[in-house]
Amino acid sequence: MTTWLNMSLQDGASPIMEQLIFFHDHTLMIMLMIITTVMYMMTTLLWNKHTSRFMLEGQLIETTWTIAPAIILVFIAMPSLRLLYLMDEIHNPAMTLKAVGHQWYWSYEYSDFTKLEFDSYMIPQEENQPSTFRLLDTDNRIVLPMNSPIRLVVTAADVLHSWTIPSLGVKTDATPGRLNQVSFSINHPGILYGQCSEICGANHSFMPITIESVSANHFINWVSS
Repeated sequence: MTTWLNMSLQDGASPIMEQLIFFHDHTLMIMLMIITTVMYMMTTLLWNKHTSRFMLEGQLIETTWTIAPAIILVFIAMPSLRLLYLMDEIHNPAMTLKAVGHQWYWSYEYSDFTKLEFDSYMIPQEENQPSTFRLLDTDNRIVLPMNSPIRLVVTAADVLHSWTIPSLGVKTDATPGRLNQVSFSINHPGILYGQCSEICGANHSFMPITIESVSANHFINWVSS
């Protein structure tokens, strides 16, 4: 989760989020090269007093600064398109989780199991424990097995919501009357936090999402209990 004075993205908890972080760093390095080159040229022009009355045209440099941006865009577009296709790819899921947004809480249904569904509310501030996070912890956590492809189906019962877990690289709109689908895989155990990311009314800020990633054996025991 995000920590105090964190200037970068959260640590990735899924392969897709790790790839997104790599792409973010890749793009920033290209931007740094461009900014450095432009600043060097501007500084040189400001301080260099030499002029030439014979310099009437510069076809080579004009060709260069036309082709170079196109090449740079290719280096950005190729990994970007690859990531877009990876994020839309729906693998053979090990299980399906359905999330329904309400004002202002989430309901979850484990479609592969009989009568396994619950509502998830934010823990009120007066009931917070020293081990819980204010505005982020819920009374019922989503329990999911790690290293398993999960299919998430998202919808809403009233207004627009958005189911978001930053460390998974998942952000899916919950639209009334529509099912949106996304897949992800959690690559380590732990607790992941997220919130509704679509302004949905007065208590929009109080719709947290909490996922507890556990081993497959622990998940089976939880389902059986």
